Amino acid sequence: MPAGKGARVIPIVAQGKSAGAPGGTLEFCNPPPLSLYVHIPWCVRKCPYCDFNSHEGRGEIPEAEYLAALLADLEAALALVWGRRVGSVFFGGGTPSLLSGRVVDQLLTALRSLLSIAPDAEITLEANPGTVEAAKFAAFRDAGVNRLSLGIQSFNPAHLQALGRIHDDRQAHQAIEICAAHFDNFNLDLMYGLPGQTLEEALADVDTALTFAPPHLSCYQLTVEPNTAFASTPPVLPDPDLCADMQEAIEARLSRGENSAGYTHYETSAFARPGRQCRHNLNYWTFGDYLGIGAGAHGKLTLHDRVLRQMRWKQPRQYMDKVGQASPLQEEFAVKTADLPFEFMMNALRLNQGFDAALFEARTALPLRVIENQLRQAADDGLIARRDGRIAPTERGQRYLNRLLERFLSE
Repeated sequence: MPAGKGARVIPIVAQGKSAGAPGGTLEFCNPPPLSLYVHIPWCVRKCPYCDFNSHEGRGEIPEAEYLAALLADLEAALALVWGRRVGSVFFGGGTPSLLSGRVVDQLLTALRSLLSIAPDAEITLEANPGTVEAAKFAAFRDAGVNRLSLGIQSFNPAHLQALGRIHDDRQAHQAIEICAAHFDNFNLDLMYGLPGQTLEEALADVDTALTFAPPHLSCYQLTVEPNTAFASTPPVLPDPDLCADMQEAIEARLSRGENSAGYTHYETSAFARPGRQCRHNLNYWTFGDYLGIGAGAHGKLTLHDRVLRQMRWKQPRQYMDKVGQASPLQEEFAVKTADLPFEFMMNALRLNQGFDAALFEARTALPLRVIENQLRQAADDGLIARRDGRIAPTERGQRYLNRLLERFLSE
């Protein structure tokens, strides 16, 4: 998953009783850590590969109306998170950097008045180079944003054009320079496996990014997703073997071998300097809770007896109208007990160092024995390793992650 984007959820229905849970029902003693996700749905132009909930802005963005809707949405959800500390806030999109610094300041001020946000909370805002202004970045920093995530994708002009990006290589360089002048903690998003891309070109993008010494890098392969422009008119992409070579070369350049750049490859697509892992995304990957507000935002909340999934209305105008009618939710359902192991593993096995076995029970209220057969078979097949109370994907398991995860799907 691209850094900062809302976790994708499987459409599942109401929860049944759990044979593995005491008394046949779930019982959570302590809720997991909580994050807040704020979705800003507008962008200048929809990228042909993008399947996130983004909408091309036509004219001025209705900032004041959307701000009011976000706060009304949050106020309606407060009962579900009352008294809980928020450890991170993430503004995703769309293109949150289209917002004015004034509105981001007003929003963060209001969020702090409504929620118990930790004093040292990580507060990330996604930005695209084509929407960068030095004054705006300074305003974001003054408002309380302390981490920026820049959607660079590539430094190659031809590849940027093929991806439908609104920025060019010059703007990419300029945006990073402005970002680094205002933020000591930032992420650069890069993609590989681009139309017509060679292995040398993929590594050149990484090497260019390294000249800016980013604290965090996200490097993920371009995939053609349903309901995108690329799905309708597929580009010619590098073959799977070449993409695998790109992935291995990027990982080696960043985190393996004597000549590596010294990053920790801590998640499938994420690389970080020491202490610069994305705390918000780590909460996703350790199956923590997150409240999502904004058009199309997803949320996952642990109550005393169930794990609740929510999704807000997707269309910005419809979302604002529905919030005004006190009905911001398009979907709300409890996760089936039988689906909790897969949902947990779908996140936790993205972490290269895996997870403490005790975390499974803490997050799902199920004993580890309910997946013991799957774990044993995965270990026998060389897909996971179990050492000192930890469960982690092997290098083979990382390469064949989808195949590994399928083992935890409920019947």
